[in-house]
Amino acid sequence: MPSAVSTRLAPQPRALAAAGAFALALGAVASAQGPRMLALLAIGIALGATLYLSAFGFASAYRRLLEGRGVRAVQAQLLMLAAATVLFAPVLAQGPWFGREVAGAVAPAGLQVAAGAFLFGIGMQLAGGCGSGALYTAGGGQMRMAVALTAFVAGSFWASLHIGAWSTLPAPEPIALGERLGWPAAVAIQLGVLAALYALLGKLPGAGADAPPDRSIGPQRIWRLPWAPAAGALVLAALNLLTLVVAGHPWSITWAFALWGAKAARAFGWEPEAGGFWSADFQSNALQSSVFADVTSVMDFGLVLGAFAAAGSAGGFRPRFGPSPRAILAAALGGLAMGYGARIAYGCNIGAFFSGVASTSLHGWLWIAAALPGCWAGLRVHRFLAPR
Repeated sequence: MPSAVSTRLAPQPRALAAAGAFALALGAVASAQGPRMLALLAIGIALGATLYLSAFGFASAYRRLLEGRGVRAVQAQLLMLAAATVLFAPVLAQGPWFGREVAGAVAPAGLQVAAGAFLFGIGMQLAGGCGSGALYTAGGGQMRMAVALTAFVAGSFWASLHIGAWSTLPAPEPIALGERLGWPAAVAIQLGVLAALYALLGKLPGAGADAPPDRSIGPQRIWRLPWAPAAGALVLAALNLLTLVVAGHPWSITWAFALWGAKAARAFGWEPEAGGFWSADFQSNALQSSVFADVTSVMDFGLVLGAFAAAGSAGGFRPRFGPSPRAILAAALGGLAMGYGARIAYGCNIGAFFSGVASTSLHGWLWIAAALPGCWAGLRVHRFLAPR
């Protein structure tokens, strides 16, 4: 997670000019796929800027929680989930919006999800960031995350070759509370659980360790100050709603990594017909098409660009090179674990947890229940690999 952005830092014209040039190039390519893809690129840019300016992290939030150093970041996640639950409900209850079918992030809450989330939890602590965190911190200049992202792509593709075996594990039918109980009841139950968890966190030892500083944000300085976690949480919930309406499904991150890995493997002679996962219609079409025709890829590109632009605007873009060999090893191992875990768990902390819980899918709750013990294990492995 990038450090807090200082209000004394001036914008960086070169970084902003580069971000503008990249935005024009990406916009031109995305617009060739139609106005919908251009809108999704813009949403991705807004997501990246929000993540950077609010320093909204998942791996760091869980690390602070497990080490007893504060709960505010996790409480902000609960606020984000509550807001997204309320925003998603009328859209998912109605069905098609503007002539486009919409569907929540719903998957079976089985052993496959638990195993993948546990592995992902280990990986995000080793790498020091999750899928979205790796993208936005890389956009902010954290070059170590390039190692984690490369390994993430490799791990995602590797797991896609094993999906058939994982799918044989016992798993119940996918359950979305909104569909089973009705949306009013499902929203009420979920908000009650989130409120109870929020209150419980406030009673934990060390809960006051990160008491909020005074960070009032004036409109004229909104791109220059670190946002309060609650502000970032609410904006992320609103942007996920926009993604649901425009894309037809909630925000996701890691499908693109598996696709990029498959395209790279294909360039080196791999035959997609050899893997059952990639011979299915959707995956086969994605392999045949440009990455700029893939919703998740375009939004991921936008996320990096948004973080880059926000860092330049805030005066915080500082490329950082030269991590120690141990740090590189931890980033690579963490990326592999996250990539593999996310693919078998139907997503990461965004696609499975955030979007899954907002869709009232039980697999989203199982994901975080398994990921937290994984984080605990990952922290202990990280201490062994940490530079000495």
